[in-house]
Amino acid sequence: MGKGKLKKWRENAQLPNVHEPELQHAIDGQEYMKGQWQSEVFGNENPITLELGCGKGEYTVELAKRYPERNFIGVDIKGHRFWKGAKESTQMGLPNVAFLRTRIEFIVTFFAKDEVAEIWLTFSDPQPKDEKGTKRLTSPKFMDRYRKFLVPGGIVNVKTDSDLLFEYTVEALGAAGIEFDMLSRDVYGELVNRVDDEMKDILNIRTYYEQIWMEKGEKINFLKFRL
Repeated sequence: MGKGKLKKWRENAQLPNVHEPELQHAIDGQEYMKGQWQSEVFGNENPITLELGCGKGEYTVELAKRYPERNFIGVDIKGHRFWKGAKESTQMGLPNVAFLRTRIEFIVTFFAKDEVAEIWLTFSDPQPKDEKGTKRLTSPKFMDRYRKFLVPGGIVNVKTDSDLLFEYTVEALGAAGIEFDMLSRDVYGELVNRVDDEMKDILNIRTYYEQIWMEKGEKINFLKFRL
């Protein structure tokens, strides 16, 4: 195990905006902060946005900077990745940012009914070997989980470089009768030219890996829908 990871894990343990409950507790169905994020973590009743599979937490931090009247939680199992976002947001004194280290399949043990207003799925693993698609974060199985804590009509945003994940999601949601607020196979070549300035600014938030993919000429896909 690299010393860099160990150092970041130690720092995470000291950061006030990082939550690292025991994974076994989630596996056993033990709840953590469920229904208490607004009151106990943020100290307000502002709406919550989750970035699931947040990586370095770029969207969590950048959205929090733009929307101080909302709360943002980045969720990922790899704490050494979101260490960057957690440390930066602490140094910037952003009170509306938190990070949760857990596996997404146990997400319902952390959030209560109607506790979350919006979800971002930013460059989720397309799980190419998962032929049934049940491990993909946009699968019907995961959508059922999200419904348990999203407000009625809660927004889900999917930004991905993976054509596999994009086409799978379009097909799965279409089969479920879910309509799209936005759909684009080329965010920067097409979508940014037909949305308002606020949405354009949000779409132009680019993750570390997204920038690399774009430099290679890869196009970015985007979906927005409501559950």
